[in-house]
Amino acid sequence: MVMSYERETHKAVAEARRIEMTKDQKTLNILVANDDGIGARGMRALVDALRRELGAKIYIFAPDGQRSAASHAISLRGTIDMWQVDYEGAEAAFALTGTPADCVAVGMKIMRDKGIPVDVMFAGINHGSNVGTDTVYSGTVGCAMEGSIQGIPSAAVSVDSLNAEHFEYACSLAVDLIRKTGGKWDSNVMININTPDLPADRIKGVKYTVIGEREYENDIHLVREDGGIATYRYGGEPLHYEGQPNTLDVIAIQEGYASITPLHRDTTAYNAKPDLEKWRIGK
Repeated sequence: MVMSYERETHKAVAEARRIEMTKDQKTLNILVANDDGIGARGMRALVDALRRELGAKIYIFAPDGQRSAASHAISLRGTIDMWQVDYEGAEAAFALTGTPADCVAVGMKIMRDKGIPVDVMFAGINHGSNVGTDTVYSGTVGCAMEGSIQGIPSAAVSVDSLNAEHFEYACSLAVDLIRKTGGKWDSNVMININTPDLPADRIKGVKYTVIGEREYENDIHLVREDGGIATYRYGGEPLHYEGQPNTLDVIAIQEGYASITPLHRDTTAYNAKPDLEKWRIGK
């Protein structure tokens, strides 16, 4: 009984602190984008959680359809159409014909023009993980990187299934990120959150990770050959790794943990600079 009483007391104290912290915090303006499109279930879950748990004001700028693997592409040629849509729980929501990164860049311009400061930018929740070298291709990570470039604390949130069903744990990590930081962290650092597609009580916990390798079996395969034209398609299943530490994001997810990785847009290989000095290219 004593142990049970202590647990209940700790829970009560934690809840009191949470309420007190919420009272002290100003209402956050959060810009939400994604690469799965404005109708995606993952975005719906994230918006609901940020509103319900934090009382945040949500502004949505998202593609009008699927734009996965668009990376950080922007529409330098042509134009981008944007129109307002109804979205329950959002202060305002807009669909765009551009890339995921376009959505953030255009969204930030609109918000600045309207004099509404953006405190935090979230990308997701993506259907499919964004770990390892997949982060290079990810439109979700591209969204968050654009938020970082725009000078806003930004995070990408993903669940490890293209047919994701379980968003609860990912939502709880997004909310906890705000509660623990107050929505203030170095905007040069993008936070990349990934969870297994499992009920929250089956996820083993959280690992703070670095990027690993993400490889696929038969990732590019021939569909058909007809009249001298060969047609290929991306696909394949992720490889299962053995004997690697779960401090790598790919391994953490594989072993049933959530993964949180800090990313930076500076891709300089600093440890290779001495090699350049030795090679003396052009000197």
